[in-house]
Amino acid sequence: MFSVGFRALFRREVLRFVRRPKNTFMPPAITNVLYFAVFGVILGNRINEIAGYDYIVFIVPGLIVLGAISNAFENASFSIFHGRWNEYIHETLTSPLSYGEMVVAYVGASAMRGIIVGIIIAAVGRAFTALSVKHPLYLLVTLVVITALFAGFGIIGGLIARDFDDLTVMNQFIIRPLVFFGAVFYSLETLPGIWRQVSLLNPMVLMVDRVRYGFLGYSDLMQVAPASYEGVMPLVSLAVLTVLTVVVVGIDVYLFKTGYGLTD
Repeated sequence: MFSVGFRALFRREVLRFVRRPKNTFMPPAITNVLYFAVFGVILGNRINEIAGYDYIVFIVPGLIVLGAISNAFENASFSIFHGRWNEYIHETLTSPLSYGEMVVAYVGASAMRGIIVGIIIAAVGRAFTALSVKHPLYLLVTLVVITALFAGFGIIGGLIARDFDDLTVMNQFIIRPLVFFGAVFYSLETLPGIWRQVSLLNPMVLMVDRVRYGFLGYSDLMQVAPASYEGVMPLVSLAVLTVLTVVVVGIDVYLFKTGYGLTD
């Protein structure tokens, strides 16, 4: 798994976004400065505390999820599609690397970009408020899992896309709206009963809630779960996300093996 070829592909994918910080790291930093300034400082002073936390503190984990998974998806989808578009992905496909090594290299590099962006957003948030981490190990594992999950989705997106507009549609009009409605700027407890139940169908709610739990030790989902599940729910939900990530990466490997979208 850590052969010379794997390390070379992983290094190439990492350097691709590290060498262009103005395109990869500055936009999320600037965007989140605006988020924190408007939603945290200006509107936050007019909004009551949520679950005992200042509003700006409450929204930081959701914004980290938004930035991390969007960048992981974008990196993987663009890398695959750009390789198809310019036909240099064929060199990777004809290399002695296994399909699993190829996929893990793309997923790993994209997940790394998502995590770095998440750290940048957390640093921006720390400049606006006293942000602390209650469960650091749990938070780290959760970020690794969800960024790898969306990097895996990004590979699928890069394979099915027919032009660059398709990539924009997937990220801007599917992923971001789901995250915004994933309890980033509000608590599930503030929603009427029917809308609370509808929100639980949004998988982004689970991801935002897990990251918020890692930072604050607070979970919306634990408030609606039976008391007997409170102790095991963090581990169970993380296990569900991990299994989903493994399944998606497995689908990526299968698509590479069958050549879906790679030989068009």
